[in-house]
Formats: sequence, C-alpha cells, structure tokens
Amino acid sequence: MTPPRPKIEGYIVRLIGMTIEARGLEVAIGDNCQIILSEEQGIEAEVVGFAGDSIFLMPLQPVEGLVAGARVVPLGAAREVPVGNGLLGRVINGVGEPLDSLGPLDVEKRVSLAGSAINPLNRHPISEPLNVGIRAINALLTVGKGQRIGLFAGSGVGKSVLLGMMTRSTDADITVVGLIGERGREVKEFIELNLGEEGLSRAVVVASPADDSPLMRLRASQLCTRIAEFYREQGKSVLLLVDSLTRYAQAQREIALAIGEPPATKGYPPSVFSKLPKLVERAGNDATGKGSITAFYTVLTEGDDQQDPIADAARAILDGHIVLSRTLAEQGHYPAIDVEASISRAMPQIVDEQHLAASMRFRQLVSKYNQNEDLISIGAYVAGSDPDTDTAIASMPTMKKFLQQGLREGINMRESQQWLYTALQPVEPPTGNTGVSQ
Repeated sequence: MTPPRPKIEGYIVRLIGMTIEARGLEVAIGDNCQIILSEEQGIEAEVVGFAGDSIFLMPLQPVEGLVAGARVVPLGAAREVPVGNGLLGRVINGVGEPLDSLGPLDVEKRVSLAGSAINPLNRHPISEPLNVGIRAINALLTVGKGQRIGLFAGSGVGKSVLLGMMTRSTDADITVVGLIGERGREVKEFIELNLGEEGLSRAVVVASPADDSPLMRLRASQLCTRIAEFYREQGKSVLLLVDSLTRYAQAQREIALAIGEPPATKGYPPSVFSKLPKLVERAGNDATGKGSITAFYTVLTEGDDQQDPIADAARAILDGHIVLSRTLAEQGHYPAIDVEASISRAMPQIVDEQHLAASMRFRQLVSKYNQNEDLISIGAYVAGSDPDTDTAIASMPTMKKFLQQGLREGINMRESQQWLYTALQPVEPPTGNTGVSQ
C-alpha cells in the first residue's frame, strides 16, 4: 500500500485586492487551503488560478490580520456541504453554516458541492404544468415542471415580493431560495415579510449578502442548486428561486478580473458566460420524470436595459422569461408583469388547445390596447375603426383586474384558467366616438 503523500505547505507572498498569491504549494484548481493567522485563527481560501510557481487564492472570509509570509496549509478538495430534510425551515450561508438561531443542522449526509450533469438525451421532457400561485403566470405564461425561467426586472419593481408569493402558493414539494448578493436588510425582510412562517416551513434559504466575498456568493449559488438536486434525487418536485443570477455573474467577474482574465463584453470576462449555462443546466427534470427542479432566476436589468449582456445571455439559455415593468409598478399595478414582453417557451406543450388559444387572444387584446393607448387616453380614438381595439377597450377593466393580484392571494391552476376565460367573455364594445374624432 502506497503511503499518502505529505501535505506541502506554502506561504503568502502578495495580496492585491481580494486575490492572495502564494508559493510552495502543490494544489489543484478548486482545492481548499487554510491560511494560518495565529494558533486560534485562520482564513479559508480556494485555489482559483496559477501562473508559473504562483498560486492564486480567493478567501471566503475577510482578510484582516493577513501578513506576508503567512503559512498556507492545503486542505484538499472543496469542502462537502450538508443536505437533507433537516435543512427545511433553516437559513444557511454559502458554505452550509446556519445563519439563524436554531442551533446546529441535523442532516442526513454531506455531499460534494459539484453535482453530476444529466445526459441531455436522458432528461424527461417537460410535460406537466406547475402551479406557482400567480394568476397571470399560470394562465398566460404557464410554467412546466423542470422549466427554467428568467425573471427580468430593474430594482424596486417587486421581484422579491413575487418570489415570496410563489413560495407560499406553489404546488411544488420543496422550495429552495438563494438570496445572492442582496442587501443584508433585505434578507431578513424577505424571510419575515415575503416568505412568512408558512413559506419557510417547507423551504430552505441560502443567503449570501452583498458584503460577503465574491467566492462566498459564488458558492451560495452553487449550494442552493446542489440542495435542489438532492431533493430531486428523492423524487421531489422542487421550486428553485435564485435572486439573482446577475449577482452570481458579477461575483464571477470579480474573481476573474482579480486573477488577470481580460474583460470582454462590457467588462465581463469570457468565463462569466461559460459559468452561466453550467449553473442553469443543472436544473430541470431527471431521467425518471418523478423528480424535477423548476427554476426561476431573477436577472437585474441595470437601468431597465433589456440588452444588458447578462440579460441577453440569460434569455438565450433559459426556457422563457417574465419581464416586470417599472411603468406598471409606478401605476400601482402588481405584480407588474409585462405580458407583451414575456414568454414561456414550454407552454404550448403543457396546456390544452383551448387554454393556449385563450392566452394568445388575451395577449393580442393587450397589445392592441397598448398600441392605441395614446389615442384612447386623449379621446381621439374613433370607435368602430378596429373591432379588436374596440373589444380591447371594452375588456380592459376586466383584464387589468385579472392581471393584478393581492400579496396574500394564492390562485391555483384551475382557478387561473377560469379567470382567463371569464376575462375574455364577449363584452359589448362602445358605439360611436370615444372622444374627439377627426
């Protein structure tokens, strides 16, 4: 039997920003190391790059107290993370340590952070709708079990509230929530106000606020996906909510730029765009069709720019997108879903023809109304000019009521369909001019 090789320690030679340069180590990309500050204190770091005999480390904790020449002890492969039913109702950080005051975690086992990829030919197709409790999504943007959807929004238009509503009302067995790079204040507010005791009881929350290191934020994103994979392996239907995919990309950008990777698209290095699909592709159905991960990834559109590079990349790799409109939010219209700009690519395969036709008709009427809204608002539209526009004007009060929903109001799939059919029932369009005619 070959004796194990001794661990060869290294030492710190340089610190630039958040990147620690060490020498004398024999380690691989992804390995963990412990930087010794004193007999009682150390910093955990991960190997993120190398150049010649220099090893680049990214710390998980703050680096206060770090000095040149500090010992670096290799710990081997990345640490394992806890998974199991003992996580339900708990709030943990990016490395699986509890953030709440409920004591240590009681879990069945610990697993590697990196999940195994599913052969795309072995994935069970998306064939069954999933109720998310939101009337507009259930009826007009129906989501299937195993689908991956982007929630595109600027700041302050209600995406966190929408995620909380989904968590409380969904038919999924388990909900896993990843709060990545958000303000620390928002973490507690989301758990207490948006999620609530009912939602938290069957959910796992992984939180890594904005003041965490970029590596911790990156790991938190991977951890919530790994927890969702564990429950999928148990045959559970999992709803995975990651807020936000943009913060995950920004964390990877910070790491890549720190180790010298050149920026490409608007300051984002190429590695960011290769990391995004690796994370997103881990969601979806398993081979049996029993276990599934239905994932919602929020995408922060800076300045409401839908052509932001991360937003553009996310649209290409997701199975649909839901756009939240700042204009609707400013009008007090919640949830502020822009029906025209949103789409579910899986909807045609998971709903019947009547439902699909009704949703398309609803979208057509909304589009007609929006096209003529300026004329309608100043009273210049002449009734009878276009039958569809006449119908849209007559139906708009009912349609707006359909699109809006109370914070604590949960609507199942059947009720959503009935609301849709009711909103589209024939309405007598007005006769004569609606205002000034020319």
